[in-house]
Amino acid sequence: MKIGITGATGQLGRLVVSKLKNKVSADNLVALARSQQKGAGLGVTVREADYTKPETLSRALEGIDTLLLISSSEVGQRATQHHNIIEAAKKAGVKWIVYTSLLHADTSSLSLAEEHRQTEAELKQSGIPYTILRNGWYTENYMGSVQGALAGGAFIGSAGEGEISSASRADFADAAVAVLTGEGHQGKTYELAGDEAYTLSDLAAEISRQTGKDIPYKNLPEADYAAALAGFGLPEGLAYAIAGWDVAASGGALYDNGRQLSQLIGHPTTPMKETLAEALKATQNAG
Repeated sequence: MKIGITGATGQLGRLVVSKLKNKVSADNLVALARSQQKGAGLGVTVREADYTKPETLSRALEGIDTLLLISSSEVGQRATQHHNIIEAAKKAGVKWIVYTSLLHADTSSLSLAEEHRQTEAELKQSGIPYTILRNGWYTENYMGSVQGALAGGAFIGSAGEGEISSASRADFADAAVAVLTGEGHQGKTYELAGDEAYTLSDLAAEISRQTGKDIPYKNLPEADYAAALAGFGLPEGLAYAIAGWDVAASGGALYDNGRQLSQLIGHPTTPMKETLAEALKATQNAG
């Protein structure tokens, strides 16, 4: 059985490929990427698969039995790109699609949710058996802000006291591998989130504890947080999107206590403090 992985050169994709190689012969894995060159070190067959070029997709999916469709990173283009892949999968005779969606995509107030809703609906109408992995927030999403918080003396955001059930990227990769190599998952939708929820105040307190510096959490109005992010050099549209995601988090959009992720992977999810410790260590080593 050949397994294809889209977005195989991305951060999640690389982890999935690496972990799959421990369970499946590398000969049965196909990394799908826009650039074959980028996938050179993956240790598996790499095929060019550009989401925006349907002609590359039909060719890339030939002989693929199971497809892990890791959602595109291009917000605003995702629904179209995923449509192209699903159509190509139909033509290629793919027998099962596993899709990485968003936590509570059907009800989520996050602006990211709509494209995931569209893709989920299309999958269900495609006639191809499917499994939906509704991934929660990656703890790593916050790690890029830690050095700025240390430099500025505060961790800023607009999430209020909203609880965040994040997990590490490796945990979500483990979930994808468990489904791809397991049985009884077709037709199911999993809400995947970390075992331990925390607020951004908790994150700031943990940064303070691990660094020995006093780093409080400073909650800002959405517009002020977006302006601050833009001031740090982020494109204005992205700055407002990130601020909006924080506001959604303040209302519980990133919270889930079902523990389906740890049940699926067979071990507890990675605590936030461990991911933070790794990020701080990586920064020190780079410095």
